Amino acid sequence: MNPRVKKIVPIVIIAALAAAGLYAWQAMNGDDNTKGLASGNGRIEAVEIDVATKLPGRVEDILVNEGDFVEKGQLLARMQIDVLNAQRDEARAQYQQALNSAVAAQAQVALRESDKRATQALVAQRESELDAAQRRLARSETLSAEGASSIQELDDDRARVRSAQAAVEAAKAQVSAAQAAIDAAKAQVIGARSTVAAAEATIARIEADIADSQLTAPRDGRVQYRIAQPGEVLAGGGKVLNLVDLSDVYMTFFLPQAAAGRLAMGEDARIILDAAPQYVIPATISFVASTAQFTPKTVETESERQKLMFRVKAQIDRGLLHKHLKLVKTGLPGVAWVKVDKQTEWPAELAVKVPE
Repeated sequence: MNPRVKKIVPIVIIAALAAAGLYAWQAMNGDDNTKGLASGNGRIEAVEIDVATKLPGRVEDILVNEGDFVEKGQLLARMQIDVLNAQRDEARAQYQQALNSAVAAQAQVALRESDKRATQALVAQRESELDAAQRRLARSETLSAEGASSIQELDDDRARVRSAQAAVEAAKAQVSAAQAAIDAAKAQVIGARSTVAAAEATIARIEADIADSQLTAPRDGRVQYRIAQPGEVLAGGGKVLNLVDLSDVYMTFFLPQAAAGRLAMGEDARIILDAAPQYVIPATISFVASTAQFTPKTVETESERQKLMFRVKAQIDRGLLHKHLKLVKTGLPGVAWVKVDKQTEWPAELAVKVPE
């Protein structure tokens, strides 16, 4: 080897080692401006909602298009309800029939109570007749003992008493029968009222199904997809539209355990989107996974433990999102920054800067 080359090779090796060491130190300690901070790549996400039909049926009309902004409670689509309307009419007719049956059963109660009062009056009459017969028998027995009355007349008076007693018992039995009829009539009233309540519940259920066939927005958002079209027949739970709630937006990213372990819920974060690097969006840590997402097969050494990655969510303030709702886009990639040292101040390049 050329002697000059022999002298140069060690110098090059030393320079390379120095550069590698410098790079490693910078990687470990970070830039002065980002010291005490950690970052992770992620994408903007938002809560998605599928607007679906509760009952099977045909889509009659869809009133919104993809990209439209909708408000909570706004009518989005209608399902055909001809069958439900017919069921409601039938239930209403059954309800009226049940009402009539309840009125008739109540009238039967009044009739049976009137019959009972009549039989109670008859009992009083029979008891009066029995009392008169018993008094006559007593006189007959006295006269017969004195010889002033015949045996035949005494026997007739005794027969009258027994007949009067039987009449009293028969009248009392009629009172019991009348009371039983009253109880039966009252049971019919209870049954009729239960039928009325059942018919009312059926009407309420059908009307609820009719209301559910008018598909409304569960919250403010934007229509992302029209999944079905008018005229299509869907099964129960069939999706019609997909909404995205642009007031519930966050970025999901991953941090190593050394950084994730220092985070707490509610701490500040900063988001910079690739599509708009001139803005720094404030956010709040809303979730830190309690278990690692990426775990090697074995975790034995410190270097392997550093490979553990934890999922973190940074939530963007709803008020800020509402002010710039039409600018919010999901799926945009970017970087989220968090503090791993609570004493660290945000550097100037991470100072909050949002669109006016």
